[in-house]
Amino acid sequence: MRNKYLVAYDISDSKRLRMMYNLMCGYGDPLQFSVFLCELSGKEKVLMATDIISTINKLADSVLLVNLGNSQKDKAIEFIGHRKQTLERKPVII
Repeated sequence: MRNKYLVAYDISDSKRLRMMYNLMCGYGDPLQFSVFLCELSGKEKVLMATDIISTINKLADSVLLVNLGNSQKDKAIEFIGHRKQTLERKPVII
Protein backbone atom coordinates (compact mmCIF):
# COMPACT_ATOMS: atom_id res chain seq x y z
CA MET A 1 0.00 0.00 0.00
CA ARG A 2 1.20 3.50 -0.81
CA ASN A 3 0.67 6.51 1.45
CA LYS A 4 0.96 10.20 0.78
CA TYR A 5 3.45 12.13 2.87
CA LEU A 6 3.81 15.85 3.30
CA VAL A 7 7.49 16.67 3.77
CA ALA A 8 8.57 20.14 4.90
CA TYR A 9 12.09 21.13 5.82
CA ASP A 10 14.11 23.99 7.24
CA ILE A 11 17.77 23.69 6.24
CA SER A 12 20.24 26.24 7.62
CA ASP A 13 23.00 25.89 4.97
CA SER A 14 22.48 26.83 1.31
CA LYS A 15 24.54 23.90 -0.01
CA ARG A 16 22.56 21.36 2.06
CA LEU A 17 19.34 23.16 1.06
CA ARG A 18 20.10 22.56 -2.65
CA MET A 19 21.08 18.96 -1.91
CA MET A 20 17.84 18.41 0.01
CA TYR A 21 15.74 19.95 -2.78
CA ASN A 22 17.39 17.72 -5.40
CA LEU A 23 16.97 14.68 -3.15
CA MET A 24 13.28 15.39 -2.56
CA CYS A 25 12.61 15.88 -6.29
CA GLY A 26 13.43 12.18 -6.61
CA TYR A 27 10.73 11.24 -4.10
CA GLY A 28 7.88 13.67 -4.68
CA ASP A 29 6.51 16.87 -6.13
CA PRO A 30 7.37 20.35 -4.81
CA LEU A 31 4.26 22.20 -3.66
CA GLN A 32 6.00 25.27 -2.27
CA PHE A 33 9.56 26.16 -1.30
CA SER A 34 10.77 23.37 1.00
CA VAL A 35 7.40 21.54 0.93
CA PHE A 36 6.90 18.30 -1.00
CA LEU A 37 4.07 15.83 -1.52
CA CYS A 38 5.34 12.26 -1.83
CA GLU A 39 3.44 9.06 -2.60
CA LEU A 40 5.53 6.22 -1.17
CA SER A 41 5.45 2.58 -0.23
CA GLY A 42 6.75 1.64 3.20
CA LYS A 43 10.11 0.65 1.73
CA GLU A 44 10.40 3.91 -0.24
CA LYS A 45 9.62 5.91 2.91
CA VAL A 46 12.46 4.16 4.75
CA LEU A 47 14.83 4.85 1.84
CA MET A 48 13.77 8.51 1.77
CA ALA A 49 14.26 8.87 5.54
CA THR A 50 17.71 7.27 5.28
CA ASP A 51 18.66 9.67 2.46
CA ILE A 52 17.37 12.64 4.46
CA ILE A 53 19.38 11.61 7.53
CA SER A 54 22.55 11.39 5.44
CA THR A 55 21.89 14.84 3.91
CA ILE A 56 20.96 17.04 6.87
CA ASN A 57 22.87 18.32 9.86
CA LYS A 58 20.79 16.92 12.73
CA LEU A 59 21.88 19.70 15.08
CA ALA A 60 20.98 22.59 12.77
CA ASP A 61 18.29 21.35 10.32
CA SER A 62 14.71 20.19 10.73
CA VAL A 63 12.51 17.93 8.58
CA LEU A 64 8.80 17.31 9.15
CA LEU A 65 7.16 14.14 7.74
CA VAL A 66 3.36 13.96 7.90
CA ASN A 67 1.64 10.72 6.89
CA LEU A 68 -1.56 11.76 5.05
CA GLY A 69 -2.69 8.16 4.68
CA ASN A 70 -3.70 6.00 1.76
CA SER A 71 -3.10 7.59 -1.61
CA GLN A 72 -6.72 6.93 -2.55
CA LYS A 73 -7.88 9.56 -0.03
CA ASP A 74 -7.28 12.62 -2.22
CA LYS A 75 -9.98 14.53 -0.31
CA ALA A 76 -7.52 14.87 2.58
CA ILE A 77 -5.60 17.47 0.55
CA GLU A 78 -7.17 20.84 -0.22
CA PHE A 79 -5.76 23.74 -2.17
CA ILE A 80 -6.95 27.32 -1.88
CA GLY A 81 -5.92 29.49 -4.80
CA HIS A 82 -3.71 28.20 -7.60
CA ARG A 83 -3.33 24.42 -7.39
CA LYS A 84 0.08 23.03 -8.24
CA GLN A 85 -0.07 20.15 -10.67
CA THR A 86 1.54 16.99 -9.35
CA LEU A 87 2.97 14.26 -11.52
CA GLU A 88 1.43 10.82 -11.77
CA ARG A 89 4.19 8.76 -10.16
CA LYS A 90 4.58 5.05 -10.70
CA PRO A 91 5.97 2.70 -8.02
CA VAL A 92 9.76 2.46 -7.95
CA ILE A 93 11.21 -1.02 -8.38
CA ILE A 94 14.13 -1.51 -6.04
